[in-house]
Amino acid sequence: MDLLDRLLGHDAWTTKQILNICAKLIDGELDREFDIGHRTLRRTLDHLIHNMEIWSALMAQQEFERSTDQSIPGMVRRLSTAESRLSNVAHNVADSNAWNEMWYDHLDTPPQEKRFGTAIAHVITHSMHHRAQLLYMLRLCGVRDLPEGDVFSWEAGIEGSSTP
Repeated sequence: MDLLDRLLGHDAWTTKQILNICAKLIDGELDREFDIGHRTLRRTLDHLIHNMEIWSALMAQQEFERSTDQSIPGMVRRLSTAESRLSNVAHNVADSNAWNEMWYDHLDTPPQEKRFGTAIAHVITHSMHHRAQLLYMLRLCGVRDLPEGDVFSWEAGIEGSSTP
């Protein structure tokens, strides 16, 4: 497994761990206001997943329709699709050594060209930033035994299961 597989695998797996924890919460906890992130667990998770969805669609030059499903099962499904799309884009970039190649972000004002490698790194680090906020919100909700969220925990987790 190379570094890209590790980064992508950790990113998706750790977000899934947080979604699984959030699945045990009631709506009032998911929608509780905090002075961090996108203010609630639900909105922060939606933002994190939407970021993966939109950036991978833009890099793949595919049409994208914004999902409004903010239920935990819906966000699990959205994450599964987004992680697959991001992985496909990232592996295509890696396979063609196109890390420094440019793509056109037509959603920027004004539209701009961006490098594939920088955009992929942005998506992964963006997710980590918001997962840290989510873990903090979960602590404030009284949730215990939260995952560390680090790559070593991910590796131990996938080695203990049958599939990464």
